[in-house]
Amino acid sequence: MKALYKSGPHAGFELVDRPEPVPGVHDVKIRVMTAGICGTDLHIQAYDDAAKAMIKAPMIPGHEFYGEIVEIGDEVHDVKVGDRVSGEGHVVCGMCRNCRAGRRHMCINTVSVGVQRDGAFAEYVVIPEANVWVHQDESISPELGAIFDPFGNAVHTALSFPMVGEDVLITGAGPIGLMAIAVARHAGARKIAITDVSPQRLELARGMGVDLAIDVSKTRIKDAQRELCMREGFDFGMEMSGHPTALPEMIENMNHGGHISMLGLPSSSIDIDWGKVVTHMLTLKGIYGREMFETWYAMSAMLTSNPVLRERISSVVTDYLPATDWEAGFAAARSGHGGKVVLDWTVF
Repeated sequence: MKALYKSGPHAGFELVDRPEPVPGVHDVKIRVMTAGICGTDLHIQAYDDAAKAMIKAPMIPGHEFYGEIVEIGDEVHDVKVGDRVSGEGHVVCGMCRNCRAGRRHMCINTVSVGVQRDGAFAEYVVIPEANVWVHQDESISPELGAIFDPFGNAVHTALSFPMVGEDVLITGAGPIGLMAIAVARHAGARKIAITDVSPQRLELARGMGVDLAIDVSKTRIKDAQRELCMREGFDFGMEMSGHPTALPEMIENMNHGGHISMLGLPSSSIDIDWGKVVTHMLTLKGIYGREMFETWYAMSAMLTSNPVLRERISSVVTDYLPATDWEAGFAAARSGHGGKVVLDWTVF
């Protein structure tokens, strides 16, 4: 099969021929149709410090995908050949305290598809049956199915705290931040503001239905509050950027008793006014991945019941390229100006 391959501990990928994976008795083999490029994939391509801490080359990256089951193991009972599916990329042990308590997204022994095991930047990928998400609704296109993983991140982040009637601040208008706008609107938020420095991404945010898109290279969030006719600060913050200045400014603009969900991974330490966190009684919650599988049920229900939401989430895919043009796809993803980049793996 054709696959993007990291042959050793160095920067870059190669599009090469690799042996097709063989499913075990509890596994399924999936013919990959589409695969999204994630920030994690950019780290792996660059082989920076983050990648060195995550991966062990050689390996095949890629964990956001949509495809068709072509083979099942002898002990697979609930999915079948021909099912159109996406995959939960976190393969858990099933035996640690959190797994046995039903909190599989907190498994301490998680192995990630495309990170610690071969992934979906290939014609075929193998995952456990337990990690398969079958798409029952034909309205889920291959492009949309490829971004269920990051959409799940947005849903997990947005639904961590009550949303109805709340004023919401999102920092970072990358693909997940953009999707969080649509989720917040669906969930009943009152006012929604988002920050970024990319004019292109701020324009995409306006198309997602945000009330105010703030260029923080020119405008402070405090000033933006007045434009939204707010008096007491934001009730709910979603930090998606990982930028070291984003969280402190978010804290500065939260109402007393506000809640913050943090998905963005900071690349350096952040100086936080912990006195304000305490005296304003703020709640900060770290978010990683999706709740397995409550988030998957929630996002599927939202997409199939709300055509406007489905259209907005689909619009986050701004670049759709054949896998043979993977280098252009990675360049577009790294530019930080567009939405989601999806590669078509049916071209071979």
